[in-house]
Amino acid sequence: MAKGHRSQIKRERNANKDTRPSAKLSYARCSVTKACFVLDAIRGKDVETALGILEYNPRYASEIIGKLLKSAIANAENNNGMNRENLYVAECYADKGPTMKRIQPRAQGRAYRIEKRQCHITVVLDER
Repeated sequence: MAKGHRSQIKRERNANKDTRPSAKLSYARCSVTKACFVLDAIRGKDVETALGILEYNPRYASEIIGKLLKSAIANAENNNGMNRENLYVAECYADKGPTMKRIQPRAQGRAYRIEKRQCHITVVLDER
């Protein structure tokens, strides 16, 4: 086959696919900055410690990320056959999503823009 043939390109792309268990939440109603405060606290920790941190963290994003982490753990156990005791948070990051623009009426006929930001949160686990 030719070097740039479609099937060869697909084969190479699938060979480089990351096989680690993960979970992704798209369009979370939370800004990237606020989500990153929580994600920085659990990065590199084992899953039981990370769940404990998220349980007692007062931030709104910790509730969302806690559900996402539980989903990633379930994916690791059911799809990859991994043991829960050996899992840790290898990667976790938040990417910027679309911003909803809203208008707030102000004095003297002015209008202020309110930006309701969204983000895409990804949690990747791995075994020690």
